[in-house]
Amino acid sequence: MATNKVWLITGAGRGLGVDIVKAALDGGHRVVATGRNTDKVAKALGKSAELLVVKLDITKLADAESAVKAAVDQFGRIDVLVNNAANFYAGFFEELSPEQIERQLSTSLVGPMNVTRAVLPIMRKQGSGLIITISSTAGLIGFEFGTAYAASKFGLEGWMQSLQAEVEPFGINTITVNPGFFRTELLTEESTNFAERTIEDYNERRAKQMEFWVVPQFEFIRTCKASAVPRLLPILAPTRQTKLLNHASA
Repeated sequence: MATNKVWLITGAGRGLGVDIVKAALDGGHRVVATGRNTDKVAKALGKSAELLVVKLDITKLADAESAVKAAVDQFGRIDVLVNNAANFYAGFFEELSPEQIERQLSTSLVGPMNVTRAVLPIMRKQGSGLIITISSTAGLIGFEFGTAYAASKFGLEGWMQSLQAEVEPFGINTITVNPGFFRTELLTEESTNFAERTIEDYNERRAKQMEFWVVPQFEFIRTCKASAVPRLLPILAPTRQTKLLNHASA
């Protein structure tokens, strides 16, 4: 892989995505920063000769293919893909609608697959590449009120570990990052949605869950220490196997 790499980063308009983009730029790399709202991405990141902002809805394969083409047209290659964009549908499984679960999986599991599918032909042709997917501790341990989210993250774990074996012969490696709680914007109204229906048997437990997630948790995320993950990403290099990097906040 080139010393100064070309990074394509999804969900780059806020939260962890912004931090990863800035860390990569600070490391002397070129970055293709993507998001559904390019104005918001550009406003969050500012201007740089080494930065290209591209529209990308990861649930649409055509968007992914267009973003990859724009990246190659501008910078000639893609060395690192960071699958960062995600959402969170919170609620008891019975209360989450099939449509909500589908939207969870579409964004947090199928979305990264779409972007990776679009990038792989470029990396195969190069004979090198690194695919970093931001998962969660929810991909390792399930939790009450997180069935849909954990399902998407457990899916990421199996997909990425299996993908490593398939693409390693082409000089491509994969890394899965499993953060714990840290300062981000996942737990905000823009990314977090709650079950649409209610079942009486869950009322008491739902009330306790909502107390946990809606106010104290949002405040915790705003005030806790920033994660070390963005500072690690620019120096990560592929070695042998998929790596699971667990970062719980202190």
